[in-house]
Amino acid sequence: MVGVADCPVGAQFRTKKQSTDGKTTMPAAPAPDVIYDVDKEKDMHKEEEIDTALIALLALLWEARQEAPEKPWSLAKLAKRTGVQMSTLLRQLNALSSAGLATVVTAESGGGSAFLSAAGAQLCASVFAPPPAE
Repeated sequence: MVGVADCPVGAQFRTKKQSTDGKTTMPAAPAPDVIYDVDKEKDMHKEEEIDTALIALLALLWEARQEAPEKPWSLAKLAKRTGVQMSTLLRQLNALSSAGLATVVTAESGGGSAFLSAAGAQLCASVFAPPPAE
């Protein structure tokens, strides 16, 4: 049996519909002009969540730099502090690394560490800096 998802786009909107007795036909409802795309809506919210997660990770890396500028935090410590799985953390760190904001060092044993790059530190200093006192 072929479902709607298996049909080509628009195939599910027929101009005529066969009745249950198989003899008579009647017009089917016309296709709506605009179809609401639920998946697109979910993807938009997912992107917003990712942006929020990256900002939170940047803030955590900034905190690590403030505590000990010369010592990167381990991936395990970052995963625990962020509360995400290691695979999610690595995906987020990969995005920050691709943007030139973080440096990630991984070991073949599965461990590793991450720290802000110079560009990342400069960005965080401007974004997370306390407001100037009046």
